[in-house]
Amino acid sequence: MKKLSLIMISLLAIIAISCDNQPTEKTEKLQKMDAEVEKEVAQKADPVAWSENANIYEVNIRQYTPEGTFNAFAKELPRLKKMGVDILWLMPIHPIGEKNRKGGLGSYYAVRDYTAVNPEFGTMADLKALVKLAHSMQMHVLIDWVANHTSWDNVWLENHEDFYEKDSTGAFVSPFDWSDVIALDYNNQNMRNEMRNALQFWLKEADIDGYRCDVAGEVPTDFWNWVRPQLEQIKPVFMLAEAEKPELLVSAFDMDYGWEFHHILNDVAKGKKAAPAVWDYLAKEKSQVPNNAYRMYFITNHDENSWNGTIKERMGDAADALALLTYTLADMPLLYSGQEAANEKRLEFFEKDVIDWKDYPKQELYTLFAGFKHDNPALWNGKYGGEIIMLPTNHDDKVMAFKRIKDTSDVMVLINLSDKSYTAEFVKDNLINYKPLLYKNFAPTMQPNSFEMMPWGYIVLRKQ
Repeated sequence: MKKLSLIMISLLAIIAISCDNQPTEKTEKLQKMDAEVEKEVAQKADPVAWSENANIYEVNIRQYTPEGTFNAFAKELPRLKKMGVDILWLMPIHPIGEKNRKGGLGSYYAVRDYTAVNPEFGTMADLKALVKLAHSMQMHVLIDWVANHTSWDNVWLENHEDFYEKDSTGAFVSPFDWSDVIALDYNNQNMRNEMRNALQFWLKEADIDGYRCDVAGEVPTDFWNWVRPQLEQIKPVFMLAEAEKPELLVSAFDMDYGWEFHHILNDVAKGKKAAPAVWDYLAKEKSQVPNNAYRMYFITNHDENSWNGTIKERMGDAADALALLTYTLADMPLLYSGQEAANEKRLEFFEKDVIDWKDYPKQELYTLFAGFKHDNPALWNGKYGGEIIMLPTNHDDKVMAFKRIKDTSDVMVLINLSDKSYTAEFVKDNLINYKPLLYKNFAPTMQPNSFEMMPWGYIVLRKQ
């Protein structure tokens, strides 16, 4: 498990199976399964090396350019490379179902064919060219994978209605209130085999580097544990689960979502929570997340933007300080399409709604964030970076101060998580011998262990 300095956490998991003196057949089977799980866990590899200090960028192809195509987006790669982007996550690239479609263009997550490209975005050759170009720039590509459900007119339905869940009347089942899709039946091994084949297809055909798996927690964990080694037989992959379910990180996935952390950040911006809530969350996370896995931190993504509000709506003036926190804690930061443009509109989900890029007002800031994460091993992801060392101040209720150290890399971060000004003092530490890398609304005082933090102010310093 990951370590969090000053917060000592011990997690004891006790699993007891009550039985008679003579083990039953069921008990023996469970014990055998447990042994297999232990073997599988022991063999779990670390995430691919290129993820160690990486950030991830979510690409909404439909809304990215007026054309909404792979080729149009490809022209943006030099800009994104210069901005320090490492991993491109493409929202679903498959054909979208027409039956029971929502809106004019439908949801990307209503997949009609797992082994085809959405013709609105271009051709298979266009996708391959995009991946090849990204690789030439040392960027990696994940595609979004929807394993829980398909559209009502998915090609599998032509011959395999048995691949789908049905209710007592024999009707297909839509998960939640998602009326444009129907649920797959993971009790059907033939369906599992076809899903595996489709996952393998893109690794072989387009040379992608892994998957972001939609509602991964709604798919049985044992499917992911079964399929991951079969993907690795083709090439090393990086797997991101849209879930906050630690068991998925044991064998199948390298990273999941920091949903709870995101909601805490929203509450911090509204003044409902403060620095202690962040520390409490970090303690909880470090007790749950395996040492060789990450959480993904974000202040927006496609769901948040379209359904819950823009960054400005949810976070207001706190946004930059909270974004900095996602880049300096021990997990991987996400940027969503338009975030560098300070996008101020909720992008339509089922219609064409092009991002207004303006003059990229936040691009320089995110370039700086990515740069000092790349250049300072103390800030790398997970176990590859330094542990988080809390620096007590006389305003720990509002000011979050911490240090991360990895070998000779020593970085200090101070953030005012409030809309008030404070003159704060370190209890033990000071700023001597540290050089500022980036700051806003921050000023040192005449005392070496004292500093003034204005609303949502921050500073990142590196020891000389």
